Amino acid sequence: MPHDDDLARAFEHERPRLLRVAYSTTGSLAEAEDCVQESWLRLRRVPEPGAIRDLRGWLTTVVGRLALDALGSARSRRERYVGTWLPEPLVEPAGAVPAADPAEQVTLDESVSMALLVVLDELSPAQRTAFLLHDVFGLPFTQVAEVVGRTPAAVRQLASRARRHVERSRPHEPAPRAEQWRLVRAFAAACQEGDLEGLVRLLDPEVAWRGDGGGLVSSLPGVVRGAEQVARGLVAFGRGPLPPGTMRVVTVNGAAGLVLYGSEGEVSVAAFTVDGGRITAIDVQRNPEKLTSVRFPEV
Repeated sequence: MPHDDDLARAFEHERPRLLRVAYSTTGSLAEAEDCVQESWLRLRRVPEPGAIRDLRGWLTTVVGRLALDALGSARSRRERYVGTWLPEPLVEPAGAVPAADPAEQVTLDESVSMALLVVLDELSPAQRTAFLLHDVFGLPFTQVAEVVGRTPAAVRQLASRARRHVERSRPHEPAPRAEQWRLVRAFAAACQEGDLEGLVRLLDPEVAWRGDGGGLVSSLPGVVRGAEQVARGLVAFGRGPLPPGTMRVVTVNGAAGLVLYGSEGEVSVAAFTVDGGRITAIDVQRNPEKLTSVRFPEV
């Protein structure tokens, strides 16, 4: 049996990846942390952990199963949710990227992007889990089948259907990181100035604007679509030019985003999807229960 310290170090090495597995499945950082902590407790209860030949695969399978269970419970709660449901955002200082092994960085960034999480929420829990565990995190179908409780052949079909849905919804011309930052900064400046025409130029003609207030704060009653409609709504939401210091460019789920403070101290976090040089989606999280870890960054 490995020494407890060795086992703990091995687990901590896997923790960032496990958090991404659970978070990309549930869309909740709190639930993801609970799943990862439970996986550690289960590992400690294994009589001979040294006999586990593939610790990463074992932990991923355990966390995947726990996250799938959490997702099923969350789906029933969402039936009573007020308004649009959006994932809890991961907010870091501007330019930050999640810490991870460089060889896995692109995969891990993709696994937690807000655009992907919104698309994944349209799938069934089994489809979402099969796609994430196999396509994003590299688990063999035999192990995914253990998580989902289906045959490997059935899981392969689930992942295939999910993959087709995701591919249809992904940006056709994804923006390089520098272009993301340029567009979001230009968007922030146009919002600060109440520049309607400037906003329209930045938005795709079919742009979608979603907001999640959870019934606790004011938010959009539904999805607003179209560049003109969204731009007018944004200007009206800000009621003209915004005071200096109310908006900061930050990293949201690995991409350029914004955090805003309202006049009453309320926080909003905006995530952006960019395709073909324009903003195609704006997802604004305003539910304070999903923003407890967000701090307004210093200048």
